[in-house]
Amino acid sequence: MTLPLTVVPVPGPGAEDVLVGADGRVWTGTADGAVHVHDPVDGSVTTVAATGGRPLGLEWLPDGRLLVCDAHRGLLALDPHTGDLETLVTEVDGERLLFVNNAAVQADGTIWFTDSSRRWQVEDWKNDLVEHTCTGRLLRRDVDGTVTTVLDRLAFANGVALLPDERGVLVAETGTCRIRRVARSGNAAGSSTTWVEDLPGHPDNIALGSDGLVWVTVASPSDPVLAVLRRSPRQVRAVVRRLPDRVKPEPKRTARVLGLDDGGAVVHDLDFDASGWHVATGVREHGGRVWLGSLLEPAIAVGDVPPLA
Repeated sequence: MTLPLTVVPVPGPGAEDVLVGADGRVWTGTADGAVHVHDPVDGSVTTVAATGGRPLGLEWLPDGRLLVCDAHRGLLALDPHTGDLETLVTEVDGERLLFVNNAAVQADGTIWFTDSSRRWQVEDWKNDLVEHTCTGRLLRRDVDGTVTTVLDRLAFANGVALLPDERGVLVAETGTCRIRRVARSGNAAGSSTTWVEDLPGHPDNIALGSDGLVWVTVASPSDPVLAVLRRSPRQVRAVVRRLPDRVKPEPKRTARVLGLDDGGAVVHDLDFDASGWHVATGVREHGGRVWLGSLLEPAIAVGDVPPLA
């Protein structure tokens, strides 16, 4: 069943992620570098700040500031009241971050975040998927500012989420349609496993919802061309990468999200009407609704989560 969506235009292209505050207001960042907030009560959209880069993933920090994963400028902390910005991370091991994408924040302020590619920036995201560079990373910034590489050689590292009780960290690999899990406690602490594989499409951002489920965006159905390229020699992938952008694999016109329990089982599989808004890359479940962001659309969207039968 296709579900209805309510679309909320914002003053900028590519409202990639969404974040809901305790007051119910919804935050997003756009490709022009701006960060906006939408008030569902009066319908207003206000521009709060400009990062000077490309904001993607958004999270709350324990001190009330907004963590901004800026693909160009690194990890930033934004004061939502004043618009002031603090730079937290721009490089790791002396290497400048090229494609900071998404994050999750522990209660103590520890930040888990992704750098999607060491080779390509956000504007060239297709090139990384076509070349299957596997240069993405899951990184951790401790409260003292130390940054550690937790997982390397990820296939387009993307969304990050904490499991309930912070007992594990999840990271989506867009290029392989799977989600990895890093244990945080017990004898297996620090080890990684595949949490979910063979997803029905390419995952983007993921987030723990108010319902205790992990919500996963399916930005586009699994692409058979990319599957073939993953198995092809590097020279073949390089040739395809040099083709005009218009002939490279494109996201399909869909708007789909999954709600998974902490064992990775599908609880919700929601397919929304994509005729007026498509390519869901950000998701937040809040009070029985899912707010969605899109890398391509100049708008965010919201739909209801149907009750379970």
